[in-house]
Amino acid sequence: MAASSHRSSRTGRRRRRLTRTLLWGSAAIGAPALANALIARRNCELEAATWGRSRRYSWRHGEIAFQQLGEGEPVVLIHSLGPGHDAEEWRDASLALSRQRCIFAPDLLGWGHSDKPAIRYDGELYIQLLRDFIEEVVRERTALVGAGLAAAYAIQTAADSPQLVTCLGLSTPLGLEAHNDEPDLADALTNRALRLPLVGTSALNLHTSRPALSRHLRREVFASADRVDATRIEHYYRSSHQPGSHLALAAHLSGYLNHQVEPSLARLDVPIWMAWGRDGNAPAVETADLWLNRLHGAQLDVFEGVGSLPHLEAPHTFAGKLESFLDRVVS
Repeated sequence: MAASSHRSSRTGRRRRRLTRTLLWGSAAIGAPALANALIARRNCELEAATWGRSRRYSWRHGEIAFQQLGEGEPVVLIHSLGPGHDAEEWRDASLALSRQRCIFAPDLLGWGHSDKPAIRYDGELYIQLLRDFIEEVVRERTALVGAGLAAAYAIQTAADSPQLVTCLGLSTPLGLEAHNDEPDLADALTNRALRLPLVGTSALNLHTSRPALSRHLRREVFASADRVDATRIEHYYRSSHQPGSHLALAAHLSGYLNHQVEPSLARLDVPIWMAWGRDGNAPAVETADLWLNRLHGAQLDVFEGVGSLPHLEAPHTFAGKLESFLDRVVS
């Protein structure tokens, strides 16, 4: 009952924040239209990734950009979701892991360097993408590591297609206690508003402004504000302002990318490792107990002085712990 109340409270706060943003975005007509035009004109191209071999996968809904590096047993790393998020968050961990393994780090459809078609974005889309990516690009059973909400997609992939996955790594996973509710009418209205050319674009431009991204990274991602420098903020800004990038972000903010994993947990039959930052709040480390109670035999490593994305904030320590897990369970 308490968990349900907590989820309702969090959903209510998210809706109130989005409503305020929409109201600010539509407060005037002329000013937002001019601001949107200026932002679009000033947008800079997202810098090319230089930490692996840049490749493209022609998927049924659009081209998927991914980095491949290293040789050996495959590991697929799936980035978290949020304003400006993409596979760049795996760069340093990938470089460390690639000394012994073949790493695949894709930008999900609608994010980073991947295509951003005007389609319906939801969790099922990304689950199907993971299956197809493993079958058509990796072409062998692989370790699958997901961060945040992408961890829920990794879990579903392993439950539905165990022949594709050797083991799971979950970096601060979502989909059990948080981001597990289906979108309702209010979410549908929010999603529709966020997709409107003027009001929605204005709201999302405010949500992905450099000051807003700085607050997001300092409050919701990193434990240490010193790690959020101008270069990092600029990457998130450029990534979140690529043409079409607002579509997937709107779906995320309005709950359309949520995925409920609890019904699938009992079907998992692979070794599982979880990573959590001690200082993370999205969700807090105490939430790990909910997962451990349902994933018997899962291993948990808690990273001290780290926020919600330990693979991003402590990549070398994260890679070392993940490597130890893989060495034990992957033959």
